[in-house]
Parts: sequence; C-alpha cells; structure tokens
Amino acid sequence: MSHRSKTKSTDTGVAEELWQQFRAARTASLREPHGWLTLTSLQWLDETCAAMEIVPGLWSATGDRACLTASTDDGLTELRTGRRVAGTVTAVLDDEESLFWVSHGGKDGDRIVVELARRAGRYAIRTRDAESPTLTGFTGVPVFGYRPDLVLEGRFEPYPAPLVEPIRTAHPAVQARHTGVGDVVFALPSLPEGPREVRLRAARDDTGSLSITFHDATNGSTTALWRRLTTPPPAPDGAVVLDFNRAINYPSAFTPFGTCPMPVSSNTVDAPIEAGERQPTGIGPAR
Repeated sequence: MSHRSKTKSTDTGVAEELWQQFRAARTASLREPHGWLTLTSLQWLDETCAAMEIVPGLWSATGDRACLTASTDDGLTELRTGRRVAGTVTAVLDDEESLFWVSHGGKDGDRIVVELARRAGRYAIRTRDAESPTLTGFTGVPVFGYRPDLVLEGRFEPYPAPLVEPIRTAHPAVQARHTGVGDVVFALPSLPEGPREVRLRAARDDTGSLSITFHDATNGSTTALWRRLTTPPPAPDGAVVLDFNRAINYPSAFTPFGTCPMPVSSNTVDAPIEAGERQPTGIGPAR
C-alpha cells in the first residue's frame, strides 16, 4: 500500500470514528427523559377554559396569553418555581417559542411534563411522558453504513439579503417561514450519469453553522419524508463541507405531534442520498 493510500485510509478511519461518536451523542439525546420520543399529545387552546386530555386542570388562551387554572389536588407543579399550582397561572410566548411549563404524575410528580408552545399565533400544549412506549421501546435510529464518498466539498453563495418564504410543516394546521441566507452548491457523486451539481437553500443558526432541510429520492421508502443536515460555518472563501452521514430525521419522523418545518420547494434532490438516518421502524407514525 502506498503512503498516500495509507493516509487516505487513516483519514477515513478517523472520520468514521468521529461519526460513531456523533451517532452515540444523537442516540443519547433521543433517550432524554422528556425528549422528542416522549410526546403523547398536541392540543390547541381556546379562549374558553376547558379540560384537556391526559393532563388535569383547565386550560385557555386569550390574546397573547395562555392560562392554567388548577387546585393543589390536581397535582400540577409549575417547573419555574417548583410550587404546586393553586389558582391561575399565566405565560406569554413569542411565536415559535416553547416552554416546559408544569409537570405531574409518577412517584415524584414529574413523569409527565406539559410543554406550552405557540405556533402560527396559536397556543397549544404537548404532553411529554417519560414512560411513553416510544421512548421505552427505543433501541436506536436505523442508519446507512458510513459513506466516505458522501462527505462532500461545496461552496456557500450568500444572498444579498435574507430570503423569507412561507413553508408547510408536519402539522397541517401550522404554517411557518424559512429564512434562507444563501445557497450551498456541491457535486453529488456516484450517479450513473456522473456527478451532478446540486444547489440547496440554507438557513443559518446562532453559531454560524448552516442548516439544510431537504428531500431526496429515498424519502418515503428507506428514509423519512425529509431530513436535515447541519454543516460547520463556511470558510471565509465560502468553502463548506457537507457530511451526509450526519443527515438526521426531524422529530416528526418519530411522532405525530411534531410541527417540524418541511423543506422549501427548491430543496429537492432527484437522486438517492443513501447516507445518514433511515426511516425509524417500530416507533412513531409511518411517515
């Protein structure tokens, strides 16, 4: 074996080991006691105080404020203060914000956490049950084998100004917006006709990393209906690395109670990207 071949093999081995560490961290995050695998309901709040399923108390939303009325016998604990709810408590969220508001049930009163969320101007509550069968039966997310050929070099082409456009989400009642900051351009290899240039719209997070939500030809068969890839921040010259081995599912692949954003219409790759997370099996909805 030549020195160059040994170096390439070593580099691939190190990259695969780092990917295994990434997968271990991803699995650990999904196993969190009140993480995405624990969602058991999503219920919208109206102006009239009303009882909800699974959780005690009376719930409502008026204007920009959500309200909960309960007695100490209901066993609800406000997570911010650690006190039992006795009377009425309120919370105000901006759109797209969420709050782990109260908990109840179980030996220590914290089995079920009630998340307050505001989506498209409406308030909803989601219950997160630490004993949800989706969590207790979780054995990991199926993934494709490591593909060094799908660690790709690309370039980031920023827009003169952010591009905001409406998008759909996993929940038909919730609309959202995508703020694109530029295109990521790369060549997709291993196609019968040869490499093909692909252009995908990206958003940017607070760390400068790029987030790309995309469709590809595996969706609905071996993978969920869409996936997400996060890249490191681009270099000053726009160079960026896309490691599709790190493509992950949105929570909506595991649960029907997600409100996850769909890709913008242009982010469709009409070829299979057989790397990263596959369609979850045995948990959540068939998506």
